[in-house]
Amino acid sequence: MEQSIKSVLVRQTIAHQQQQMANFQNTVQRQQALALMCRIYVGSINFEIKEDTIKQAFLPFGPIKSVNLSWDPVTNKHKGFAFIEYEVPEAAQLALEQMNGVMIGGRNIKVGRPSNMPQAQPIIEQLAQEAKNFNRIYIASIHQDLTEMDIQSVFEAFGKIVTCKLSQDPTKPGKHKSYGFIEYETPQASEDAVSSMNLFDLGGQYLRVGKAVTPPNALQPPSGPSSMPTAAAVAAAAVTAKITAMDAQQQAVGVMGGSLAPPGLAMPTALGANNNIGATVSTSASTSAASPLMDSASPILSSSGIATSQVTTVTNQTGIAASASPLFCSESMVTIPAPLPAAAPLTASQTQMQASAAAAAATAVAAAGITPNPGMNLALGKSVSDQAKSALLGILGKGIDPLQKKALEEEQSQTLDQQENMKISGSNARHMVMQKLMRKSDCRVMVLRNMVGPEDLDDELETEVTDECGKYGVVNRVIIYQEKQSEDEDAEIIVKIYVEFSKQEEVELAISSLNGRYFGGRIVKAETYDQDMFDANDLSG
Repeated sequence: MEQSIKSVLVRQTIAHQQQQMANFQNTVQRQQALALMCRIYVGSINFEIKEDTIKQAFLPFGPIKSVNLSWDPVTNKHKGFAFIEYEVPEAAQLALEQMNGVMIGGRNIKVGRPSNMPQAQPIIEQLAQEAKNFNRIYIASIHQDLTEMDIQSVFEAFGKIVTCKLSQDPTKPGKHKSYGFIEYETPQASEDAVSSMNLFDLGGQYLRVGKAVTPPNALQPPSGPSSMPTAAAVAAAAVTAKITAMDAQQQAVGVMGGSLAPPGLAMPTALGANNNIGATVSTSASTSAASPLMDSASPILSSSGIATSQVTTVTNQTGIAASASPLFCSESMVTIPAPLPAAAPLTASQTQMQASAAAAAATAVAAAGITPNPGMNLALGKSVSDQAKSALLGILGKGIDPLQKKALEEEQSQTLDQQENMKISGSNARHMVMQKLMRKSDCRVMVLRNMVGPEDLDDELETEVTDECGKYGVVNRVIIYQEKQSEDEDAEIIVKIYVEFSKQEEVELAISSLNGRYFGGRIVKAETYDQDMFDANDLSG
């Protein structure tokens, strides 16, 4: 009887661990596919561009794990392409959609997927199909001072929200990683949120919003195969062995005297029909006697934590190699997607919801104590549409008496100082938010051209420019930028100096004083520089 229990326990343990192993293999395949989905290729990079510049340009889409530039040991320069790995696949997908063809350092970069991406295509398609069951959207570039409640109050204008979760930073208690996910009740709500809120200025940072391409909890680490609970396994084996023994005894009695089974005991047909059950039990028991029961079925894992032989067989059937994917591939091996078509104009309902979100956003920004950017617009490089203005006026104008409404419609001008010290309270707050959203973007950046040449650059130049421009206002920072006019080694280099002031009035005063002024035998050309391009670290204008 004891040997029978052991043999049944062995069979149950092996079957259980085979099932656990199959689940583990599937999890490993998904993790490999997710790792590939987090990576993008960036090509056609200006050879003077450094790793920090690339990271800064792609950081708004989500936290970056690594930036790998391919370096040429002969020229001691990079080869013009790099691989970027994000924390989540959604960040890589957004960067792929929005950064391909963008000009950085005077060149239009190419953004695509690594060449080994097709290996994981079956699993990626499976993940995408699972993601369609959830109406989730991904939001990045969220201001650090905004909370989950703030984000939810802004995005609930598009429909009922099931969950709103910002990814928390374990190294900074109480802080998030500037990205998160929102799940809506309906697919239409998620589509409206993406089309209306992508590149929405919230607290001085342009949100990056896109559809989630993975199901929830897809990035959870795989768990190894586990054994059955010991007590449950032994009890199950004891019952099975008892039934087997009684069945064998009943067969023997039936052969000699044709007796029936005891009342109340069901006859297991599958076991009873097996004439070789005795041989099976004996063989299994003798096998288990040489080693502990659990160790006999333990899986063998390689140093990377991926099961050998059996895992390789399964992964080959699904089209994914068991070995780790190569980190680098040549530029010619990368598939670059075609440029995306222009975004479709918003419908009337989307415009109305966008206006509602704008009102909630202004309230959330002010409640969080964030100083909003002057001239906050609904989309990058675009002014608020007339339809959105009308809808927003209707929302913000509720409860305002006729005199205040008339003043609101006339858009009485306010000073920048008044707006920066704005407090949300009643109708006055709505009036100020309305003017804030409808005001044209201010520019606080001046660019100085033809002031110096490459041969004039030294360590004191930045200090000298800061002191000189400090006569006209508060200087936030000075950037000295060298722009190579072509990729030839002897190409001309132009030096441009960017000066960021704290107020637009200071920029205008500095330009009126410095433009046309002689400096070292050169005629300085001073002019304003696009604020959006400067904020995006694009100094190629």
